[in-house]
Amino acid sequence: MPEHGDSSDSDGRVRALGLIETKGSIGVIEAADAMSKAANVEVVKLQDIGGGYITAIVSGDVGSVQASVSAGAEAAERVGELVSQHVIPRPHDDLIALYL
Repeated sequence: MPEHGDSSDSDGRVRALGLIETKGSIGVIEAADAMSKAANVEVVKLQDIGGGYITAIVSGDVGSVQASVSAGAEAAERVGELVSQHVIPRPHDDLIALYL
């Protein structure tokens, strides 16, 4: 499993993942910027999922991830590109291996 700094607990497990999906790059850039400024999270990946859709993935403690996803969703919505948002507390290691 990759290193996650402050986004993992003492056992090295990721505490939470936050995802924001947008249509287009402007929305995901705005979202990722807002997410990283809103709370102590790590932007771990911007994933192009095809068809113009891009997902920003952050990790951190549950409260920080929730706050960052809210801020990122608002930012993406302001530019009209928010598709969806989601927080996954205590993600399974297999899920982490797929995306991080």
